[in-house]
Amino acid sequence: MPAAPGLTRVLTRYADGRSELSLDPDLRVFVADLVRPYGLPLREDLLAEGVGHAYEELAAGLLAEALGPDEPADVLIQAFDSPDVRPGAPTSLALSRSCAGTPTALALCDQGTAGAFAALRAALAYQRTGVARRAVVVLAEQTALHHLPPEPVTLPDRHCAVVLVCETLPDEELTVRQDSGAVVGTAGSVAEEVRRQAKALGEQAAVLLAAGLEVPGLDAVRVPAGQPFTGLWSALAERLPGWRAERRPVLLADFDPRLGVLSTLTLRAGPPS
Repeated sequence: MPAAPGLTRVLTRYADGRSELSLDPDLRVFVADLVRPYGLPLREDLLAEGVGHAYEELAAGLLAEALGPDEPADVLIQAFDSPDVRPGAPTSLALSRSCAGTPTALALCDQGTAGAFAALRAALAYQRTGVARRAVVVLAEQTALHHLPPEPVTLPDRHCAVVLVCETLPDEELTVRQDSGAVVGTAGSVAEEVRRQAKALGEQAAVLLAAGLEVPGLDAVRVPAGQPFTGLWSALAERLPGWRAERRPVLLADFDPRLGVLSTLTLRAGPPS
């Protein structure tokens, strides 16, 4: 198998407490402007108390850990679902200054749990076209929503960031798919598609399922609830080194019922590093 884009590092970090930026008066102005067209009330209690975490603070140290000074990034893509508490400049631009190189900085949001997979698809596309030798994806979520939502939403239990580093590796095959429509029209068809992809990887495949995704009859690690956006990827960070050492192919799967999108990642790992 020729060299191809693959995952060289996946790191995760949780944080407690709050950022001082959660008390910035500009946050109230920003959120008020954001929700005014929709008539949604502010959470004045949270704004007064100061809760939530800034994504730059969550991820900057993790980026420095993931990439050394001689490992410049060419592209940095930040993906999130719950909003940042830092009003003003995009966090992706700030994070691009936390790693070596001068990476093109992009941000992706409002795609539910499918957003993490979409960010990886974009990173791999940059690599395959030769634009980027090293691409970095930063996933983040924090616990506070400073306005009442129009419908119930699931917020994380803890602040968390995940950094994924994509580089060219020998004997590695990394594929990200996102299916909608008839392929995943029912719970049964979602489960059948996940089983089909797992079977294609062989009996030794390690399968990691996001919280809430039920695939009866499939031997898999099921991520507990509590971290809707980063939980699957934190579990990958913990387990990938062992799976890679065992040379096991890996399947990650998540289904966003609101969007009707099944997202999967398959990884045929090369030799352990």
